[in-house]
Amino acid sequence: MAAETILKVTNISKTFRAAGRVLTVLEHITFAVEAGSTMAIVGPSGSGKTTLLGLCAGLDRCSDGSVQLNGTVLESLDEDERAVMRNRYVGFIFQNFQLLPTLTALENVMVPMELRGPAFAKASAGKGVRERAKELMRKVGLEDRLHHYPAQLSGGEQQRVSLARAFAGQPRILFADEPTGNLDAETSEKIVQLLFELNRDAGTTLIIVTHNLELAAATQRIIRLAGGRIVEDHEKK
Repeated sequence: MAAETILKVTNISKTFRAAGRVLTVLEHITFAVEAGSTMAIVGPSGSGKTTLLGLCAGLDRCSDGSVQLNGTVLESLDEDERAVMRNRYVGFIFQNFQLLPTLTALENVMVPMELRGPAFAKASAGKGVRERAKELMRKVGLEDRLHHYPAQLSGGEQQRVSLARAFAGQPRILFADEPTGNLDAETSEKIVQLLFELNRDAGTTLIIVTHNLELAAATQRIIRLAGGRIVEDHEKK
């Protein structure tokens, strides 16, 4: 039985116009990702990694080509419809955590579930939003930090909260942009272990943009970019 394709990128390019010139950031990118798999996108700074991640997640539109996410062609959707797609199917982890400073750690984890609406909360394994958020906080080892605000947490603790938040909405696909970029080596190792543990439990498709080659090596597939093009696509057998 053929594996389901959760993400299909077909001949996409991305250009920007600046100072009267056209800047090509990505050119003729094509790949497909199987549901439940893990993949890293690597390459030097300026190679287009983060731009590619944003296009795959529907945060931006490609200049040419198409992106199909969970069976839907993103170019056929308007901004509001793409936002609905992200809310239902996509999770994010960012280098700078992106926690809401006026909410507690627990409240930050609750946000994606509350955005999904009462139907999601009701169907969430028989647990309410708050209880599921507490369970995720326990999984990331922060059950004693539920009511702390982001400013009261270390960088590693903030990234743990962001991991819990990313998995809270039970996304089909999770995009991580340099998830260890702002962390020291010891903390990075713990975050990587936790990320893959949570991902195995949830069965989520995981796509990571990273400069961390050890993190990339932990995935099943590595795509390497240079100059806005794919120069290597290696999948472990």
